[in-house]
Amino acid sequence: MDCFALSKRFVTVNFVLFAVLLLMSVVSNSHAEEPVSAIEQYKLGPGDLIRIQVYGENDLTLEARLGEADSIDYPFLGEIKPVGKTLDQMQAQIAQGLKQGYLVDPRVSVTVLEYRQFYISGEVKNPGGYAYQPGLTVRTAISLAGGFTDDAAEDEIQLISENDPAKTPHPASQDVRLKPGDTIIVKESFF
Repeated sequence: MDCFALSKRFVTVNFVLFAVLLLMSVVSNSHAEEPVSAIEQYKLGPGDLIRIQVYGENDLTLEARLGEADSIDYPFLGEIKPVGKTLDQMQAQIAQGLKQGYLVDPRVSVTVLEYRQFYISGEVKNPGGYAYQPGLTVRTAISLAGGFTDDAAEDEIQLISENDPAKTPHPASQDVRLKPGDTIIVKESFF
């Protein structure tokens, strides 16, 4: 092989390698930002299973499923109310409480072990409740429920928000992001 052919092969291999690395970088960056912001904004609610952990203090580790009462009993602090708060807010509240005469610099971590469910009914193969995950869309939820039935009107999907006291169904596209506790209704096609 002459020098020109080796040089051409080297450039081609490097270009392909560069393209693959660039693509991997774009894909990983686009996915990394979305879940973090969704998790930061996630508000705890009834049905969530959480773990509270204080590093170096095993007796302050607690797992609890949040109920309708919206409070849990935590060592030294008594009753705390996680429902409606973000993970960051809970961490700050517990750390602040533990600084009040118990620990000098508590490092608190609050994590969701299991998210509360969203619900899907109507013309899907497996209607029911499914664990919510940040970033979940109607399309993904329908896939989790086994996909559409043969009778489904794929363009007639309604969404009821957990936060809507009237529980009014609103039209939704398959790209709409879900919130925990939401209910998806897939209508039947009449044609």
